[in-house]
Amino acid sequence: MRSLTVVSPACDEQETIADFHAELRRALASVADRWRSTVLYVVDGGTDGTLDILKGVAAADPSVRVLALSARFGQQAAILAGLDHCDSDAVVMMDADLQHPPALVPELLAAHERGFDVVYTVWDGTPDVPLAKRLTARWFYRLLGALAETPVHQGAADFRLVSRRVVEVFQRGIRERGLFLRGLFVWVGFRSCAVPFRVGPRRAGRSKYSFSRMLRFGLGGIVAFSRAPLRAAAVAGALVFGLGLAAAAWGAWPLLRSGSPPAWALPFAILTLVSGTQLVFLGIVGEYLGAVLDEVRARPHYIVAERIGFAPGRETPTVDEPC
Repeated sequence: MRSLTVVSPACDEQETIADFHAELRRALASVADRWRSTVLYVVDGGTDGTLDILKGVAAADPSVRVLALSARFGQQAAILAGLDHCDSDAVVMMDADLQHPPALVPELLAAHERGFDVVYTVWDGTPDVPLAKRLTARWFYRLLGALAETPVHQGAADFRLVSRRVVEVFQRGIRERGLFLRGLFVWVGFRSCAVPFRVGPRRAGRSKYSFSRMLRFGLGGIVAFSRAPLRAAAVAGALVFGLGLAAAAWGAWPLLRSGSPPAWALPFAILTLVSGTQLVFLGIVGEYLGAVLDEVRARPHYIVAERIGFAPGRETPTVDEPC
């Protein structure tokens, strides 16, 4: 009998968390002859009654554990918190809003039993996802694929299974602050395969990823896995410098021939072009410097406020110190 932990971040999911848990238990019951399962909910802040509901679930089900974080640290940090508190043979990560279908868990386990250490999921038709979100996701993955040194799978989701040895890599080695797990699980290597899935309809509530949060998430992924924007700054600087020399020669030629100065529009255009290019790339450099600053500060990824359902004597650090 092998052990499995399902790690599920939850933030303001009181309307769906009970339904999600019921569907997940049904899916896990279908593999109970081969897998001994634990469900670990990571409550990532929030303002509703999600934590109280999960306390009741844990009181009724000894296989349920709950980590309550002290504030909202974000989905990526919540997943890392779950990984840090796992000691099972395999871990499945999935959202608790039912858009990641629990019925797919047995298929992920079947792929793992065939020898795959990472079994990731990819969107396969998403009629219930708004068109704007689908388009921006597609453009983002194409841009990241063109820039990143580590390939990130098109349409990949934070719904995956990983083996024990992959979890140990994150517990002991990967502790960077700018977490982009969709890229990191590719970067670590190991044998992997994809399982397609359809995003389920949102039954209640709303997405926790606003446009600004999605933008920060995407920028973080590019900064974490590509130096191409920094290299582009050097190329653009050389091009603008060459353009400035050409413009200076073009402006000086009529001055030498007739003594009349060039029109004001030309120097204004050159100044605007150069200044705009500098500001754009100062912003790019600022993103990378901000990522470096986060690493230098070395603040914890998360802080645990409360643990429910954990066995006595097996406590883990309150902050994310490596296991």
